Amino acid sequence: MLFAPDTEVALRSVVNLINSAANGTESLTSVAELHAFLDAEEFTGTREGTEAELTSVKRLRSQLASLWTSDEDAAAKAVNQLLTDARALPQLVKHDHWDWHLHATTPEAPLAERMGTEAAMALVDVIRSKEMDRLRVCAADDCDAVVLDLSRNRSKLYCDTGNCANRTHVAAYRARKASGTE
Repeated sequence: MLFAPDTEVALRSVVNLINSAANGTESLTSVAELHAFLDAEEFTGTREGTEAELTSVKRLRSQLASLWTSDEDAAAKAVNQLLTDARALPQLVKHDHWDWHLHATTPEAPLAERMGTEAAMALVDVIRSKEMDRLRVCAADDCDAVVLDLSRNRSKLYCDTGNCANRTHVAAYRARKASGTE
């Protein structure tokens, strides 16, 4: 395990949030789709169920996408801003089927604030561990989805949004066949 389990869960949620707008698609077009996303990510706490809440989550998504590809100093600055904006106060909590983990906002805080704080808390571990290079963009030429590389040998290159790895490998194979090198 590279990071604490709650850190990995939060990082995967960040990937899923950023990738909800990858490759020119938008999968958070309605409040209902936001709720489905939050349910799939097992995100707890209150929900307003408003267009304003959806807009604030999309704004957060843009911030996190920029942070994902930034250098360590810029990432630290962005993380600190997310934590400051939420007036974060980390607390150990245990609820539902989750064992002890960190929350830094109350369950009643605005959704985008809670999501941003969870992302920021996870990214704190990434930055402190000098592991920013595990935050990547998919290596496929036609994909802009992000990748979280938690592999031991740092070898994950392709996203999980489609079949980018397979598509790229098949294209390379066909190119080799066509050139007679295979």
